[in-house]
Amino acid sequence: MSRISGRMKILREKNEKALVAFITAGDPDLAATREIFAVIEKNGADVIELGVPFSDPLADGPVIQLASQRSLKSGTSLGKIIQLVKEIRQGSDLPIVLMSSFNPVFVYGENRFVDDAVSAGVDGVILPDLPPEEAGDFASYADGKGLDMIFLVAPTSSAKRVKMISEMSRGFIYYVSLTGVTGVRSALPDGLEAKVSVVKAASPLPVMIGFGVSSPDIACQAAAISDGVIVGSAIVKLIADCNDPRERLDRVGDFVNSVKRSMAGIGNAE
Repeated sequence: MSRISGRMKILREKNEKALVAFITAGDPDLAATREIFAVIEKNGADVIELGVPFSDPLADGPVIQLASQRSLKSGTSLGKIIQLVKEIRQGSDLPIVLMSSFNPVFVYGENRFVDDAVSAGVDGVILPDLPPEEAGDFASYADGKGLDMIFLVAPTSSAKRVKMISEMSRGFIYYVSLTGVTGVRSALPDGLEAKVSVVKAASPLPVMIGFGVSSPDIACQAAAISDGVIVGSAIVKLIADCNDPRERLDRVGDFVNSVKRSMAGIGNAE
């Protein structure tokens, strides 16, 4: 059982919801990312996604696009991020997922990426621009090496596609709450509960709601109809807004803690 599946199993047994926290690796630099990772873990995250910066992102809104630009300027690369995970693994057993455009993985070498990522301690990968219809060889190799391939389901996904994604995904399913890019929003879209219910009925995997989950209140609402939430832009914005390293860590830690506490006592969605 992977670290991700193991963590999800524990949460279900405890009747708790998962908090998946996203940060852009290398923003503002890799040393700061290691410190931010530690404070996010300390304050209750169940999985941490490390975003791989790329010059031409697909699904990222302005907040994460700017974070990627800062990261690239600081010299971040996919290889350095994998090395960072190796260093983090010396003191952490928290599930780690890399979220990347496919291009950096392709340039790095697909099989080499899987081998190096697994060796470093990466547990899963999300590649938004590698659709399941084209991911067969990569997904098969990753599965054989124990790297969870996590696919995205959109509000526009057909029942046939949801079934395909359910069969190919490992760890959890990433449900994109809206048609658009990542970002901080003030409310969840209408009809979300019904759409998430369709996915949950089609898959035994936990379903996490992402895109637009930007406050404890919204996280609580989303967690009530799913197995957990993915919070990214709100955390990345806090990082961008704080130049003082100590203040940055305090604010990120407080926010993550408040999101995790907002979901306490909700119970698992059926």
